[in-house]
Amino acid sequence: MAFPRLSKLELQIMETLWTRGECSIREIQEAFPEKSRPGFTTVQTMVYRLEAKKALRCTKRIGKANIFEASISRKATQGRMIDELLSLFGGKPVMAHMVKAVRVARTEETVSELQHATSPINGTPTLLTVSARPKR
Repeated sequence: MAFPRLSKLELQIMETLWTRGECSIREIQEAFPEKSRPGFTTVQTMVYRLEAKKALRCTKRIGKANIFEASISRKATQGRMIDELLSLFGGKPVMAHMVKAVRVARTEETVSELQHATSPINGTPTLLTVSARPKR
């Protein structure tokens, strides 16, 4: 099965379906934060486009509302997106960036843990200071 390319809004709709399971268009729309909530007809259009791409399917109809569920998995979609990224930029630069990002994240996490472990005890400050800069 060929996986469709998904826009940012389509991915947000799919994330709602992956998280909540079966939903109506109204439920999908209401899952968006109120400040950045797209209109009902916008969500409806995107849902029908996703249905045409076979990324989701209508499972049942309750009154006038169609209920939809994801027909592609989150894991498969993430895999396709990573494959697209690697093919666009090449494997080595992307992997180098990811390794660097993980090192920085781990360094910051370690610094945070050390700062927490060396925080003042009973009002007595410690002399240990830690820098968050990774070694080059």
